[in-house]
Amino acid sequence: MGISLGEVAGQIGAELIGDPDCLVDAVAPLSNATNRQISFLSSDRFLPNLSSTGAAAVILRPDQRDRFSGNRLLMDDPYLGYAKVASILHPFSFKGEGGDPSAVVDETASIAGGGWVGPNCVVMEGVEIGESVFIGAGSVIGSGCRIGRGTRLLANVSLMPDTVIGDDCIIHPGAVLGSDGFGFANEEGSWIKIPQLGRVVVGDRVEIGANSTIDRGALEDTVIEDGVKIDNLVHIAHNVRIGENSAMAAMVGVAGSTVIGSGCTFGGQAGIVGHLEIVDGTHCTARTLITRSINKPGLYSSATPADPNRKWRRNVVQFRKLNESIQRLRALEKRVELISEQLDGSNTD
Repeated sequence: MGISLGEVAGQIGAELIGDPDCLVDAVAPLSNATNRQISFLSSDRFLPNLSSTGAAAVILRPDQRDRFSGNRLLMDDPYLGYAKVASILHPFSFKGEGGDPSAVVDETASIAGGGWVGPNCVVMEGVEIGESVFIGAGSVIGSGCRIGRGTRLLANVSLMPDTVIGDDCIIHPGAVLGSDGFGFANEEGSWIKIPQLGRVVVGDRVEIGANSTIDRGALEDTVIEDGVKIDNLVHIAHNVRIGENSAMAAMVGVAGSTVIGSGCTFGGQAGIVGHLEIVDGTHCTARTLITRSINKPGLYSSATPADPNRKWRRNVVQFRKLNESIQRLRALEKRVELISEQLDGSNTD
């Protein structure tokens, strides 16, 4: 049926130049958008596409308003505008209410209305599920779990016992929350398992990517605060705390008992060793290895970019000799200092 550009502008906070009654029902790139679709210009390198686009409207920055003669939605950040419009025009929806006949739901579980429990799901004893919660096929909800209103668990999500999920979260396929942390004590070469007695507690509006794992705490809880975004294949160890609105790209690993502040970002494959504290507003590029606490916000990096193999091998050899080179340099500095003192003494004579 569509929504009018006037309504879209009001909902995303944009200035509309054009026909407020024009109806749109989807988003699309400039190159193939049609007269029922909204597009956006996120980079000047796509400016040539403006003259040929068939979009019903284009989201632009205010300084680009004269680059296009059709319907325009003006925002300081067109990419943000695109994200908001896409959410409006392409909302998550599911048919029906209740549960698939193949789902197994314990009689002591409490499930509010408006939601769906998919095929082959298992909901164990004492579970509390809020309104309009979607649980995808094959998911397992362990005993004592609590899931907040409007949260979506997609296919094959596993929540281990006593996991707590807030409102309006999205957990993607294959994610596991509440698995045991890596806790063992060594007795004469043999490993003795330490029971993991804490929980995983997730705040509101958190998104957790496919096949990511978040371990339950050993004694205290592992906590993911409101608004955190976690990509696919991320591992969060036991007793970690991640502050609100932080984000992690794919394959980040966070070792146990690390405390991460609010508004932090971590590029793909970044690694954080255990028992560290990372201050609010810390940003780490891809493959950054963090081995010490960070108490000053800013941008941090440690990965070595790729080189031709021959150059890389030579650099590795030089790196291995770095300590020897430093010692030789210090010896030379002492000799220069001694010669300088001798020269100064002879000049005074």
